[in-house]
Amino acid sequence: MAKKKKTANEIDTPQVSKAQGIIIGVFLAILSILFLAPIFIVLLNSFKSKLYISAEPFNFPDAKTFVGLSNYTDGAVKIGFFQSFGWSLFITVLSVGVIVLFTAMTAWVITRIKSKFTSMLYYFFVFAMIVPFQMVMFTMTFVANRLHLDNPVGIIIIYLGFGSGLSVFMFSGFVKAIPIAMEEAAMIDGCNPLQTFFNIVFPMLKPTAITVAILNAMWVWNDYLLPYLILGTENKTIPIAIQYLRGGYGSVDMGAMMAMLVLAIVPIIIFYLTCQKYIIKGVVAGAVKG
Repeated sequence: MAKKKKTANEIDTPQVSKAQGIIIGVFLAILSILFLAPIFIVLLNSFKSKLYISAEPFNFPDAKTFVGLSNYTDGAVKIGFFQSFGWSLFITVLSVGVIVLFTAMTAWVITRIKSKFTSMLYYFFVFAMIVPFQMVMFTMTFVANRLHLDNPVGIIIIYLGFGSGLSVFMFSGFVKAIPIAMEEAAMIDGCNPLQTFFNIVFPMLKPTAITVAILNAMWVWNDYLLPYLILGTENKTIPIAIQYLRGGYGSVDMGAMMAMLVLAIVPIIIFYLTCQKYIIKGVVAGAVKG
């Protein structure tokens, strides 16, 4: 009697015992709790009076410590939260859009055009990933001031420069997996390079584009140092505005600060949870070996 041929999944998929599954599940649950605990503590203390946060940071609010939404309203008024939210949203949305569009086009060009120049350009982008921001922040600030980029529009160009390394690297890996015959067929049908990119290539880059957008959105939204150096005290983003809850002699309104931190992280958490299913798909797609 002929033996039944095993499928690819039966051959390649390792068997995990029930005990191993339980151990892995418990480990991941503990790891999740460790990651979520700081966020939960911040949320917990955002409803307490500032007088009790330092003394009872891990206790649930009770009749004595609970202050309702006063920390949220007071903090929003003190730092001009809605104006800062608007600047953060403006800079983040435009920066992410510019990064995704231009780095996708760059990755397509340097992947499809084989030359010493494009090869060198690719390695320049890869090298930019490992250069610490602290090494270039003083010269960057000097150049930004001279080129009049120290404004909400100019900082978008700076974010494009700092975000292009990882983005070009990820897009390049995915472009290598796209059959070039599809692009050649489009050009035979009369498409110019721009039409080929936007009608054929860019729609196929959707998983990686969403991954790049998520990673850069979390970076730009939460970034403190670059807006502080470039924008200063004008056009404050949320991370910069929150620091102004610190008073004289080191005093801090911890209740209002906790409340503003909650409001600051809620939008990016919602954005991440909405798009998280695309992250692994995009990372794996961008890891194709050329």
